[in-house]
Amino acid sequence: MAVMTPYYHVELNDDGVPMISGTTMKVVELVREHLAHHWSPESLQEQHPYLTMAQIHSALAFYWDHKAELDQDIQRRREYAERMRAKAAPSPFKKRLAQQ
Repeated sequence: MAVMTPYYHVELNDDGVPMISGTTMKVVELVREHLAHHWSPESLQEQHPYLTMAQIHSALAFYWDHKAELDQDIQRRREYAERMRAKAAPSPFKKRLAQQ
């Protein structure tokens, strides 16, 4: 069962992962987009019209109050993606490009 937090639109799922209430979106996913693209809350809503401005602001507030732990999660995800990318064989498209 999800646990509510002091952030009205953020809850912790059964694994303790902060989620935007009423969605399947993790707070860290929204934050990564915010940081990577320098999107404002309004731009985030344009990209995710199913989120309310209240949900977006609550998720961002949660991030700023838990920045160190979420930044560690972002770094862990980045390192995992790099490991998987390094293990993956080149795509057929990339192979064709290299041959040209």
